Amino acid sequence: MQRRAWKEMAVGAVVPAAVVALWQFVCMQGWVNPQVLPSPLAVAEKWLAYLLPLQPYSGEGSRLAWMFSGELIGDAIGSLYRVVLGFLIGAGLALPLGLAMGASARVYAWFNPLIQILRPIPPIAYIPLSILWFGLGNPPAVFLIALGAFFPVLMNTIAGVRHVDGIYIRAARNLGASGSTLFLRVILPAAVPYILSGVRIGIGTAFIVVIVSEMIAVNNGLGYRILEAREYFWSDKIVAGMISIGLIGLAIDVAMNRLNNYLLRWHRGLEN
Repeated sequence: MQRRAWKEMAVGAVVPAAVVALWQFVCMQGWVNPQVLPSPLAVAEKWLAYLLPLQPYSGEGSRLAWMFSGELIGDAIGSLYRVVLGFLIGAGLALPLGLAMGASARVYAWFNPLIQILRPIPPIAYIPLSILWFGLGNPPAVFLIALGAFFPVLMNTIAGVRHVDGIYIRAARNLGASGSTLFLRVILPAAVPYILSGVRIGIGTAFIVVIVSEMIAVNNGLGYRILEAREYFWSDKIVAGMISIGLIGLAIDVAMNRLNNYLLRWHRGLEN
């Protein structure tokens, strides 16, 4: 199993490695302006400076100079804090509402029109109102993230509950299961794959929203640092920040995928 995983990783690294090699070749040939598209080596150098902590060094005679900013870890922690807090709020509200709407036709009829009106509105459209309501700092960013995570979890939870196989429900009722037992022992476990899919999508959406919100409402985080680099036209730092976002997003997705596989190890679709 471990050998197979390493083989899959090696195969998956072929295309990114080829893209990076082509990128470096184009930059070495001088076909693009380095201010517009810095080379991978320049980006890697800036990424290391972005990652490593501030260190003094002696240069230019006796004057003490400084190298490396070490901002990446602090920015990543700030972004992840907002993602986790906003996602917990959004998913915490969406999950019980989705279960209720999926299990009760009456509750679904009450809330579905409002949900269908609000769902197409992107969280970015709420930025002016979020700043007006919450000011600047973490609160508007957390609000936008919670909004972005709310609807994927809600819609997948509703779909999971409403698509439970009727055979299971009829069998449980024939065996005398009460309403609460039917919900907890049949409907909820059958809906778990849908719910976890919604959670995975919701976290991805939350991470996208946090980058946008940090460009507007806060003064730290990965999104803020990219905006700062744009103001000074530090294209290598912009790309380094983008790569950092991609790596963190990949780590989150891999972690969620493994968690889903662990929680759904009983599911027949994951037996092989």
